[in-house]
Amino acid sequence: MLLRIGSRGSRLALTQAELAAGRLRRDGVEIALVPITTAGDKDRTKPFGEIGARGVFVKEIEEALLAGRIDVAVHSAKDMTSSDTDGLVVGAYLEREDPRDALCGVSELRPGMRVGTASVRRKAQLLALEPQLSIAPLRGNIDTRLRKRGERGLDAVVLAACGLDRLGLGDEIGRRFDPDELLPEAGQGALALQVRAGEEELVAAGDHAETRRRVEAERACVFAVGGGCLAPVAAHHDGEKLTALVAAEDGSWLERRSGEDAAELARELAQFAAG
Repeated sequence: MLLRIGSRGSRLALTQAELAAGRLRRDGVEIALVPITTAGDKDRTKPFGEIGARGVFVKEIEEALLAGRIDVAVHSAKDMTSSDTDGLVVGAYLEREDPRDALCGVSELRPGMRVGTASVRRKAQLLALEPQLSIAPLRGNIDTRLRKRGERGLDAVVLAACGLDRLGLGDEIGRRFDPDELLPEAGQGALALQVRAGEEELVAAGDHAETRRRVEAERACVFAVGGGCLAPVAAHHDGEKLTALVAAEDGSWLERRSGEDAAELARELAQFAAG
């Protein structure tokens, strides 16, 4: 049996696809990795909002899965839309790694620093922590963003800690933000293995039940709030409680709520944001 695994073609994405392949290899199963270029990969300069809605790194991979060109899609769970695409399901979530955001270049935020990030979620929370920061739009893969920090004279960049760890770049991290400071993106740190509905058995052996419980609560909350790449919305489950937030992009206001019911948290936050 040949199992075709599709993913983005970046160094990190292929590393993550190899992690998935390692969980799915078994007697009688051959694995083939299929790199796929997404809209977010084709245009590395425009803000996400000018390319499309949340999901700019998954749409083409999902299309390949629906068309039968691949059998399994590997995504960073944080890149996925908050609801499942018709005909597709997440058959497995691999055990979550570090979900935190990482500050690279320095260990502390200081007034006047120039910090690079393309995420409105990170921008809003960084400015709430230190209003005197200057946030510079910065896109590209991890290696590109680390390089651009020096080329553009930035003091720091903020990246997902798990991606740096997976590439052996943990030494680049000056500080891992506690979720109480910078709430992670829903699904951050987890890899989602997506399959066609009815074919969950292809990846079921790789599913980590606790990661699924937490990530699906996060995704449900963000979906109910109505957030995505275009809105500073975040949700993170620490194993005991779900915390979610909605904020102004400029950090002028930020509302956090914690509890056990994703729908209730989302309702409260949506009401707050609506004024």
